Amino acid sequence: MSRKKKFHLFENIEVIDTAAKGKSVAKSPDGRVVFLSNAVPGDIVDIRTGRKRKSFYEGKAVKFHHLSDKRVDPVCEHFGVCGGCKWQFMNYTDQLAYKQKEVTNNLIRIGHLELPEVTPIAGSEKTYFYRNKMEFSFSDSRWLTEEELKSDEEFKDKNACGFHIPGMWDKILDIKKCHLQEEPSNEIRNSVRDFSIENDISFYNPRNRTGLLRTMMIRISSTGEIMLVIQFFQEAVEKRELLLNYIKNTFSAITSLQYIINEKGNDSIYDQDVVLFSGRDHIFEEMEGLKFKINAKSFYQTNSSQAYELYKIARDFADLKGDEIVYDLYTGTGTIAQFVASKAKKVVGIEAVPEAIKDAKENAKLNGIENTVFYAGDMAKVFTSEFITENGQPDLIITDPPRDGMHQKVVMQILNILPEKVVYISCNSATQARDLALMKEAYTIEKTQAVDMFPQTHHVENVVLLKRKE
Repeated sequence: MSRKKKFHLFENIEVIDTAAKGKSVAKSPDGRVVFLSNAVPGDIVDIRTGRKRKSFYEGKAVKFHHLSDKRVDPVCEHFGVCGGCKWQFMNYTDQLAYKQKEVTNNLIRIGHLELPEVTPIAGSEKTYFYRNKMEFSFSDSRWLTEEELKSDEEFKDKNACGFHIPGMWDKILDIKKCHLQEEPSNEIRNSVRDFSIENDISFYNPRNRTGLLRTMMIRISSTGEIMLVIQFFQEAVEKRELLLNYIKNTFSAITSLQYIINEKGNDSIYDQDVVLFSGRDHIFEEMEGLKFKINAKSFYQTNSSQAYELYKIARDFADLKGDEIVYDLYTGTGTIAQFVASKAKKVVGIEAVPEAIKDAKENAKLNGIENTVFYAGDMAKVFTSEFITENGQPDLIITDPPRDGMHQKVVMQILNILPEKVVYISCNSATQARDLALMKEAYTIEKTQAVDMFPQTHHVENVVLLKRKE
Protein backbone atom coordinates (compact mmCIF):
# COMPACT_ATOMS: atom_id res chain seq x y z
CA MET A 1 0.00 0.00 0.00
CA SER A 2 1.49 3.33 -1.07
CA ARG A 3 1.79 6.15 1.43
CA LYS A 4 0.16 9.42 0.53
CA LYS A 5 2.42 12.43 0.42
CA LYS A 6 1.87 14.75 3.34
CA PHE A 7 1.32 18.34 2.25
CA HIS A 8 1.30 21.42 4.45
CA LEU A 9 -0.57 24.66 4.06
CA PHE A 10 1.15 27.67 5.61
CA GLU A 11 -0.97 30.82 5.72
CA ASN A 12 -0.01 34.50 5.61
CA ILE A 13 3.69 33.93 5.08
CA GLU A 14 5.94 36.76 3.92
CA VAL A 15 8.40 36.03 1.12
CA ILE A 16 11.68 37.47 2.34
CA ASP A 17 14.47 36.85 -0.18
CA THR A 18 15.67 35.16 -3.36
CA ALA A 19 17.74 32.00 -3.62
CA ALA A 20 19.62 29.95 -6.19
CA LYS A 21 18.06 28.98 -9.53
CA GLY A 22 15.58 31.84 -9.46
CA LYS A 23 13.66 30.60 -6.42
CA SER A 24 12.30 32.86 -3.70
CA VAL A 25 12.49 32.20 0.04
CA ALA A 26 10.06 32.24 2.93
CA LYS A 27 10.16 30.89 6.47
CA SER A 28 7.61 28.32 7.67
CA PRO A 29 6.08 28.48 11.18
CA ASP A 30 8.40 25.65 12.27
CA GLY A 31 11.44 27.70 11.24
CA ARG A 32 12.33 25.76 8.10
CA VAL A 33 13.11 27.55 4.86
CA VAL A 34 10.52 27.27 2.09
CA PHE A 35 11.64 27.62 -1.53
CA LEU A 36 9.05 28.99 -3.98
CA SER A 37 9.09 29.46 -7.73
CA ASN A 38 6.09 31.77 -8.16
CA ALA A 39 6.55 34.59 -5.64
CA VAL A 40 8.50 37.81 -5.24
CA PRO A 41 10.14 39.08 -2.03
CA GLY A 42 7.57 41.21 -0.27
CA ASP A 43 4.57 39.07 -1.26
CA ILE A 44 2.44 37.75 1.59
CA VAL A 45 1.03 34.38 0.58
CA ASP A 46 -0.47 31.05 1.52
CA ILE A 47 1.96 28.27 0.65
CA ARG A 48 1.15 24.69 -0.20
CA THR A 49 4.23 22.54 0.23
CA GLY A 50 5.37 19.76 -2.06
CA ARG A 51 8.61 18.15 -0.99
CA LYS A 52 9.76 18.25 2.58
CA ARG A 53 13.45 17.88 3.22
CA LYS A 54 15.34 17.68 6.50
CA SER A 55 15.88 21.41 6.73
CA PHE A 56 13.56 22.94 4.12
CA TYR A 57 10.36 22.66 2.11
CA GLU A 58 9.60 23.19 -1.54
CA GLY A 59 6.27 24.81 -2.16
CA LYS A 60 4.02 27.02 -4.24
CA ALA A 61 2.11 30.17 -3.42
CA VAL A 62 -1.58 29.28 -3.81
CA LYS A 63 -3.13 32.52 -2.50
CA PHE A 64 -1.77 36.07 -2.46
CA HIS A 65 -2.86 38.32 0.42
CA HIS A 66 -0.51 41.18 -0.45
CA LEU A 67 1.51 41.84 -3.59
CA SER A 68 5.06 43.11 -3.27
CA ASP A 69 5.97 46.59 -4.51
CA LYS A 70 8.81 44.81 -6.34
CA ARG A 71 6.29 43.17 -8.65
CA VAL A 72 5.59 44.14 -12.26
CA ASP A 73 3.22 42.59 -14.78
CA PRO A 74 4.97 39.98 -16.97
CA VAL A 75 4.96 40.98 -20.64
CA CYS A 76 4.99 37.44 -22.02
CA GLU A 77 1.83 35.36 -22.34
CA HIS A 78 3.90 32.20 -21.74
CA PHE A 79 5.27 33.36 -18.38
CA GLY A 80 4.84 30.79 -15.63
CA VAL A 81 4.70 27.83 -18.01
CA CYS A 82 7.83 28.45 -20.07
CA GLY A 83 10.97 27.66 -18.10
CA GLY A 84 12.80 30.85 -19.10
CA CYS A 85 12.57 34.45 -17.82
CA LYS A 86 11.62 33.35 -14.29
CA TRP A 87 12.09 36.86 -12.89
CA GLN A 88 9.92 38.60 -15.45
CA PHE A 89 7.43 39.49 -12.69
CA MET A 90 10.09 41.44 -10.76
CA ASN A 91 11.10 45.04 -11.32
CA TYR A 92 14.43 45.17 -13.17
CA THR A 93 16.05 47.43 -10.54
CA ASP A 94 15.23 44.82 -7.90
CA GLN A 95 16.50 42.01 -10.14
CA LEU A 96 19.87 43.77 -10.24
CA ALA A 97 19.90 44.26 -6.47
CA TYR A 98 19.29 40.56 -5.81
CA LYS A 99 21.91 39.51 -8.34
CA GLN A 100 24.43 41.83 -6.71
CA LYS A 101 23.51 40.42 -3.30
CA GLU A 102 23.92 36.81 -4.47
CA VAL A 103 27.39 37.42 -5.87
CA THR A 104 28.59 39.26 -2.76
CA ASN A 105 27.12 36.64 -0.42
CA ASN A 106 28.75 33.79 -2.35
CA LEU A 107 32.17 35.42 -2.24
CA ILE A 108 31.90 36.07 1.50
CA ARG A 109 30.06 32.95 2.71
CA ILE A 110 31.53 30.32 0.41
CA GLY A 111 34.97 31.78 -0.15
CA HIS A 112 35.34 33.56 3.21
CA LEU A 113 36.94 36.32 1.19
CA GLU A 114 37.78 39.87 2.16
CA LEU A 115 36.25 42.19 -0.41
CA PRO A 116 37.09 45.78 -1.30
CA GLU A 117 34.27 48.23 -1.89
CA VAL A 118 32.09 46.40 -4.40
CA THR A 119 31.58 48.17 -7.73
CA PRO A 120 27.82 48.34 -8.49
CA ILE A 121 26.47 45.76 -10.92
CA ALA A 122 26.46 46.71 -14.60
CA GLY A 123 22.86 46.45 -15.75
CA SER A 124 21.82 45.73 -19.32
CA GLU A 125 20.47 48.57 -21.45
CA LYS A 126 18.22 46.06 -23.18
CA THR A 127 16.02 44.11 -20.79
CA TYR A 128 14.15 42.28 -23.57
CA PHE A 129 15.06 41.20 -27.10
CA TYR A 130 18.74 40.99 -26.17
CA ARG A 131 19.71 37.43 -27.20
CA ASN A 132 21.59 36.90 -30.46
CA LYS A 133 20.95 33.14 -30.46
CA MET A 134 17.78 31.13 -29.83
CA GLU A 135 17.13 27.40 -30.20
CA PHE A 136 13.63 26.02 -30.64
CA SER A 137 12.43 22.41 -30.69
CA PHE A 138 9.69 20.81 -32.78
CA SER A 139 7.32 18.19 -31.38
CA ASP A 140 4.09 16.47 -32.39
CA SER A 141 3.17 16.26 -28.69
CA ARG A 142 2.76 19.84 -27.54
CA TRP A 143 2.13 20.77 -23.93
CA LEU A 144 -1.57 21.33 -23.25
CA THR A 145 -2.57 24.13 -20.91
CA GLU A 146 -4.71 23.54 -17.79
CA GLU A 147 -7.64 25.18 -19.58
CA GLU A 148 -7.24 22.83 -22.55
CA LEU A 149 -7.02 19.77 -20.33
CA LYS A 150 -10.18 20.77 -18.43
CA SER A 151 -12.14 21.35 -21.62
CA ASP A 152 -14.04 18.59 -23.43
CA GLU A 153 -12.42 19.53 -26.73
CA GLU A 154 -10.38 16.91 -28.56
CA PHE A 155 -7.12 18.37 -29.85
CA LYS A 156 -6.01 16.74 -33.06
CA ASP A 157 -3.25 19.22 -33.93
CA LYS A 158 -0.60 18.84 -31.28
CA ASN A 159 2.33 20.16 -33.32
CA ALA A 160 4.51 22.68 -31.54
CA CYS A 161 7.63 24.73 -32.07
CA GLY A 162 9.07 26.24 -28.92
CA PHE A 163 10.73 25.29 -25.65
CA HIS A 164 10.85 22.19 -23.49
CA ILE A 165 8.61 22.26 -20.44
CA PRO A 166 10.95 22.23 -17.40
CA GLY A 167 11.54 18.66 -16.29
CA MET A 168 9.74 17.14 -19.29
CA TRP A 169 12.10 16.10 -22.07
CA ASP A 170 9.31 15.08 -24.46
CA LYS A 171 6.86 17.99 -24.07
CA ILE A 172 7.21 21.26 -25.98
CA LEU A 173 5.43 24.53 -25.21
CA ASP A 174 4.25 26.09 -28.47
CA ILE A 175 5.59 29.64 -28.46
CA LYS A 176 3.64 32.42 -30.15
CA LYS A 177 5.92 35.31 -29.20
CA CYS A 178 9.23 35.15 -27.37
CA HIS A 179 10.57 38.42 -25.95
CA LEU A 180 14.22 37.37 -25.90
CA GLN A 181 15.26 37.82 -29.54
CA GLU A 182 14.44 40.68 -31.86
CA GLU A 183 12.46 40.30 -35.05
CA PRO A 184 12.33 38.62 -37.47
CA SER A 185 12.91 35.77 -34.97
CA ASN A 186 9.26 35.26 -34.04
CA GLU A 187 8.14 35.79 -37.61
CA ILE A 188 10.58 33.16 -38.89
CA ARG A 189 9.68 30.59 -36.23
CA ASN A 190 5.92 30.98 -36.61
CA SER A 191 6.15 31.00 -40.38
CA VAL A 192 8.25 27.81 -40.48
CA ARG A 193 5.86 26.09 -38.08
CA ASP A 194 2.73 27.11 -40.00
CA PHE A 195 4.15 26.26 -43.43
CA SER A 196 5.27 22.85 -42.19
CA ILE A 197 1.84 22.03 -40.76
CA GLU A 198 0.10 23.19 -43.95
CA ASN A 199 2.41 21.07 -46.11
CA ASP A 200 2.38 17.94 -43.97
CA ILE A 201 6.03 18.15 -42.95
CA SER A 202 5.99 16.04 -39.81
CA PHE A 203 7.24 17.16 -36.39
CA TYR A 204 9.56 14.97 -34.33
CA ASN A 205 8.34 12.60 -31.62
CA PRO A 206 11.22 11.93 -29.18
CA ARG A 207 9.58 8.88 -27.59
CA ASN A 208 8.88 7.07 -30.84
CA ARG A 209 11.78 8.67 -32.73
CA THR A 210 9.55 9.50 -35.67
CA GLY A 211 8.94 12.66 -37.66
CA LEU A 212 11.11 14.98 -39.69
CA LEU A 213 11.59 18.41 -38.05
CA ARG A 214 13.71 18.40 -34.85
CA THR A 215 15.15 21.83 -34.03
CA MET A 216 15.64 25.33 -35.37
CA MET A 217 18.46 27.69 -34.39
CA ILE A 218 18.26 31.39 -35.17
CA ARG A 219 21.24 33.71 -34.77
CA ILE A 220 20.86 37.46 -35.31
CA SER A 221 24.17 39.29 -34.98
CA SER A 222 24.79 42.87 -33.86
CA THR A 223 25.59 43.65 -37.50
CA GLY A 224 22.07 42.59 -38.53
CA GLU A 225 23.06 39.34 -40.22
CA ILE A 226 20.85 36.29 -39.73
CA MET A 227 21.68 32.59 -39.61
CA LEU A 228 19.01 29.89 -39.63
CA VAL A 229 19.86 26.22 -39.09
CA ILE A 230 17.10 23.58 -39.41
CA GLN A 231 17.75 20.13 -37.98
CA PHE A 232 15.94 17.18 -39.56
CA PHE A 233 15.72 13.71 -38.04
CA GLN A 234 16.16 11.99 -41.40
CA GLU A 235 16.64 12.84 -45.03
CA ALA A 236 13.47 13.46 -47.03
CA VAL A 237 14.68 15.42 -50.01
CA GLU A 238 11.33 16.61 -51.34
CA LYS A 239 9.99 17.84 -47.99
CA ARG A 240 13.34 19.29 -46.94
CA GLU A 241 13.80 21.28 -50.14
CA LEU A 242 10.18 22.42 -50.08
CA LEU A 243 10.68 23.96 -46.64
CA LEU A 244 14.14 25.39 -47.24
CA ASN A 245 13.13 26.97 -50.55
CA TYR A 246 10.10 28.51 -48.85
CA ILE A 247 12.35 30.02 -46.16
CA LYS A 248 14.86 31.25 -48.73
CA ASN A 249 12.17 32.91 -50.87
CA THR A 250 10.19 34.34 -47.95
CA PHE A 251 13.01 35.74 -45.81
CA SER A 252 15.50 37.44 -48.11
CA ALA A 253 17.26 38.98 -45.09
CA ILE A 254 18.66 35.58 -44.05
CA THR A 255 22.42 35.62 -44.60
CA SER A 256 23.05 31.95 -43.90
CA LEU A 257 20.52 29.11 -44.38
CA GLN A 258 21.84 25.69 -43.35
CA TYR A 259 20.52 22.29 -42.35
CA ILE A 260 21.54 19.12 -40.51
CA ILE A 261 20.39 15.52 -40.87
CA ASN A 262 20.65 14.05 -37.37
CA GLU A 263 19.48 10.48 -36.73
CA LYS A 264 20.94 10.27 -33.21
CA GLY A 265 18.91 9.94 -30.06
CA ASN A 266 19.97 13.45 -28.94
CA ASP A 267 19.83 16.68 -30.93
CA SER A 268 23.34 17.99 -30.19
CA ILE A 269 24.85 19.31 -33.41
CA TYR A 270 28.53 19.39 -32.46
CA ASP A 271 29.30 15.97 -33.96
CA GLN A 272 27.07 16.52 -36.98
CA ASP A 273 27.73 17.77 -40.52
CA VAL A 274 26.18 21.16 -41.19
CA VAL A 275 25.15 21.59 -44.83
CA LEU A 276 24.91 24.99 -46.49
CA PHE A 277 21.69 25.48 -48.46
CA SER A 278 22.01 29.14 -49.42
CA GLY A 279 24.10 32.20 -48.58
CA ARG A 280 27.27 31.99 -46.47
CA ASP A 281 28.16 29.30 -43.93
CA HIS A 282 28.81 32.05 -41.36
CA ILE A 283 27.74 35.47 -40.16
CA PHE A 284 29.78 38.22 -38.54
CA GLU A 285 29.70 39.83 -35.11
CA GLU A 286 31.59 43.08 -34.57
CA MET A 287 33.07 44.75 -31.51
CA GLU A 288 35.24 47.90 -31.54
CA GLY A 289 36.03 47.34 -35.19
CA LEU A 290 37.01 43.70 -34.64
CA LYS A 291 35.09 41.16 -36.69
CA PHE A 292 34.26 37.69 -35.44
CA LYS A 293 33.22 34.97 -37.85
CA ILE A 294 30.39 32.90 -36.36
CA ASN A 295 29.41 29.53 -37.79
CA ALA A 296 26.65 27.13 -36.70
CA LYS A 297 28.81 25.54 -33.98
CA SER A 298 30.60 28.67 -32.77
CA PHE A 299 30.34 29.88 -29.20
CA TYR A 300 29.74 33.60 -28.82
CA GLN A 301 28.27 35.43 -25.83
CA THR A 302 24.50 35.43 -26.42
CA ASN A 303 24.01 39.07 -25.38
CA SER A 304 26.20 40.97 -27.85
CA SER A 305 25.86 44.47 -26.43
CA GLN A 306 26.36 43.36 -22.83
CA ALA A 307 29.30 41.13 -23.80
CA TYR A 308 30.99 44.33 -24.93
CA GLU A 309 30.44 45.85 -21.47
CA LEU A 310 31.76 42.67 -19.81
CA TYR A 311 34.92 42.66 -21.91
CA LYS A 312 35.52 46.37 -21.30
CA ILE A 313 35.35 45.79 -17.54
CA ALA A 314 37.79 42.87 -17.82
CA ARG A 315 40.16 44.99 -19.92
CA ASP A 316 39.92 47.91 -17.51
CA PHE A 317 40.67 45.59 -14.58
CA ALA A 318 43.69 44.22 -16.46
CA ASP A 319 45.11 47.74 -16.95
CA LEU A 320 47.63 46.57 -19.54
CA LYS A 321 50.61 48.77 -20.40
CA GLY A 322 51.64 47.10 -23.67
CA ASP A 323 54.61 44.97 -22.62
CA GLU A 324 52.78 42.10 -20.86
CA ILE A 325 52.40 38.44 -21.75
CA VAL A 326 48.75 37.53 -21.20
CA TYR A 327 47.25 34.05 -20.92
CA ASP A 328 43.55 33.75 -21.75
CA LEU A 329 42.35 30.48 -20.21
CA TYR A 330 39.11 28.95 -21.54
CA THR A 331 39.44 31.35 -24.46
CA GLY A 332 36.54 29.95 -26.51
CA THR A 333 36.74 31.55 -29.95
CA GLY A 334 39.36 33.98 -28.69
CA THR A 335 37.09 36.99 -28.36
CA ILE A 336 38.59 38.33 -25.13
CA ALA A 337 42.13 37.49 -26.31
CA GLN A 338 41.69 39.60 -29.41
CA PHE A 339 39.86 42.33 -27.51
CA VAL A 340 42.91 42.94 -25.28
CA ALA A 341 45.63 42.08 -27.84
CA SER A 342 46.28 45.68 -28.93
CA LYS A 343 47.29 46.53 -25.35
CA ALA A 344 49.56 43.50 -24.76
CA LYS A 345 52.88 42.18 -26.03
CA LYS A 346 51.51 38.67 -26.56
CA VAL A 347 48.26 36.82 -25.79
CA VAL A 348 48.14 33.03 -25.41
CA GLY A 349 44.70 31.42 -25.61
CA ILE A 350 43.84 27.88 -24.46
CA GLU A 351 40.54 26.09 -25.09
CA ALA A 352 39.34 22.49 -24.99
CA VAL A 353 37.16 22.65 -28.12
CA PRO A 354 39.24 22.31 -31.33
CA GLU A 355 36.55 23.96 -33.49
CA ALA A 356 36.59 27.02 -31.24
CA ILE A 357 40.37 27.33 -31.58
CA LYS A 358 40.03 27.06 -35.35
CA ASP A 359 37.57 29.98 -35.21
CA ALA A 360 39.94 31.93 -32.95
CA LYS A 361 42.83 31.56 -35.39
CA GLU A 362 40.65 32.52 -38.37
CA ASN A 363 39.28 35.58 -36.56
CA ALA A 364 42.74 36.75 -35.52
CA LYS A 365 43.86 36.48 -39.13
CA LEU A 366 40.72 38.27 -40.29
CA ASN A 367 41.41 41.11 -37.87
CA GLY A 368 45.10 41.35 -38.72
CA ILE A 369 46.12 40.48 -35.16
CA GLU A 370 49.60 38.94 -35.11
CA ASN A 371 50.43 38.79 -31.39
CA THR A 372 48.00 35.99 -30.43
CA VAL A 373 48.58 32.23 -30.37
CA PHE A 374 45.92 29.63 -29.64
CA TYR A 375 46.12 26.05 -28.39
CA ALA A 376 43.43 23.35 -28.23
CA GLY A 377 43.38 20.78 -25.45
CA ASP A 378 42.24 19.89 -21.96
CA MET A 379 43.16 22.84 -19.76
CA ALA A 380 44.59 20.75 -16.91
CA LYS A 381 46.82 18.87 -19.36
CA VAL A 382 47.90 21.77 -21.61
CA PHE A 383 48.58 24.39 -18.95
CA THR A 384 51.81 22.82 -17.69
CA SER A 385 55.25 24.08 -16.68
CA GLU A 386 56.62 22.97 -20.07
CA PHE A 387 53.88 24.95 -21.82
CA ILE A 388 54.76 28.06 -19.80
CA THR A 389 58.47 27.65 -20.55
CA GLU A 390 57.62 27.49 -24.26
CA ASN A 391 55.19 30.45 -24.30
CA GLY A 392 56.63 32.69 -21.61
CA GLN A 393 55.83 33.53 -18.00
CA PRO A 394 52.46 35.37 -17.94
CA ASP A 395 52.22 38.77 -16.30
CA LEU A 396 48.45 38.51 -16.37
CA ILE A 397 46.01 35.61 -16.58
CA ILE A 398 42.44 36.14 -17.74
CA THR A 399 40.26 33.13 -16.98
CA ASP A 400 36.64 32.62 -18.02
CA PRO A 401 35.79 29.01 -17.12
CA PRO A 402 32.46 27.18 -17.52
CA ARG A 403 29.93 26.99 -14.66
CA ASP A 404 31.91 24.29 -12.86
CA GLY A 405 34.80 26.71 -12.41
CA MET A 406 38.49 25.94 -12.85
CA HIS A 407 39.98 22.48 -12.46
CA GLN A 408 41.96 22.31 -9.22
CA LYS A 409 45.13 21.53 -11.19
CA VAL A 410 44.66 24.80 -13.08
CA VAL A 411 44.28 26.72 -9.83
CA MET A 412 47.41 25.03 -8.45
CA GLN A 413 49.35 25.91 -11.59
CA ILE A 414 48.37 29.56 -11.28
CA LEU A 415 49.61 29.48 -7.68
CA ASN A 416 52.79 27.79 -8.84
CA ILE A 417 53.69 30.48 -11.40
CA LEU A 418 52.13 33.44 -9.53
CA PRO A 419 51.45 36.00 -12.27
CA GLU A 420 51.21 39.53 -10.98
CA LYS A 421 47.47 39.80 -11.76
CA VAL A 422 44.53 37.51 -12.47
CA VAL A 423 41.21 38.64 -13.93
CA TYR A 424 38.62 35.97 -13.17
CA ILE A 425 35.34 36.14 -15.15
CA SER A 426 32.64 33.79 -13.94
CA CYS A 427 29.07 32.82 -14.81
CA ASN A 428 28.77 31.07 -11.43
CA SER A 429 29.90 33.08 -8.43
CA ALA A 430 29.63 30.00 -6.17
CA THR A 431 32.37 28.10 -8.00
CA GLN A 432 34.28 31.34 -8.46
CA ALA A 433 34.24 31.81 -4.68
CA ARG A 434 35.49 28.24 -4.20
CA ASP A 435 38.42 28.84 -6.56
CA LEU A 436 39.26 32.22 -5.07
CA ALA A 437 39.34 30.69 -1.59
CA LEU A 438 42.21 28.47 -2.77
CA MET A 439 44.09 31.55 -3.95
CA LYS A 440 43.54 33.98 -1.09
CA GLU A 441 46.85 33.29 0.65
CA ALA A 442 48.72 34.47 -2.45
CA TYR A 443 46.35 37.12 -3.83
CA THR A 444 44.22 40.01 -2.63
CA ILE A 445 40.97 40.97 -4.31
CA GLU A 446 41.43 44.46 -5.67
CA LYS A 447 38.13 44.87 -7.53
CA THR A 448 34.91 42.98 -8.10
CA GLN A 449 31.95 43.84 -10.32
CA ALA A 450 28.91 41.85 -11.36
CA VAL A 451 27.53 42.14 -14.89
CA ASP A 452 23.96 41.30 -15.86
CA MET A 453 24.03 39.40 -19.14
CA PHE A 454 20.56 37.87 -18.84
CA PRO A 455 17.77 40.21 -17.69
CA GLN A 456 14.54 38.56 -16.48
CA THR A 457 16.56 35.57 -15.23
CA HIS A 458 18.57 34.89 -12.05
CA HIS A 459 21.81 34.37 -13.99
CA VAL A 460 24.65 36.82 -13.45
CA GLU A 461 28.34 37.12 -14.37
CA ASN A 462 31.04 38.44 -12.08
CA VAL A 463 34.49 39.86 -12.73
CA VAL A 464 37.21 39.86 -10.04
CA LEU A 465 40.69 41.39 -10.18
CA LEU A 466 43.33 39.59 -8.10
CA LYS A 467 46.73 41.10 -7.34
CA ARG A 468 49.66 39.08 -6.08
CA LYS A 469 50.69 39.76 -2.51
CA GLU A 470 54.22 41.06 -2.08
